[in-house]
Amino acid sequence: MIGHPRWAIALRLAGLGWYVAFCIVGGIVAGIGLDKWLGSVFIFTLIGIILGTVTAFWGIYKMVQPMLYNSVKQSVREHRGKK
Repeated sequence: MIGHPRWAIALRLAGLGWYVAFCIVGGIVAGIGLDKWLGSVFIFTLIGIILGTVTAFWGIYKMVQPMLYNSVKQSVREHRGKK
């Protein structure tokens, strides 16, 4: 079942992988394109890699934050229920 929480988490994590790949590859492709267009060595490729990586990790942080918050919230509820 897709509505099951484990499937939802698995799908979200798969989406994270695609997001990271898209950001980094997009930065590389844009950097290579700028390097060819401007005739520079590889400086824009390097900048593209850095910007893509920073964007990817910022996106991961923002996407995983609600999952972690809900996990901690559920853990606190379960802990209170055991007393």
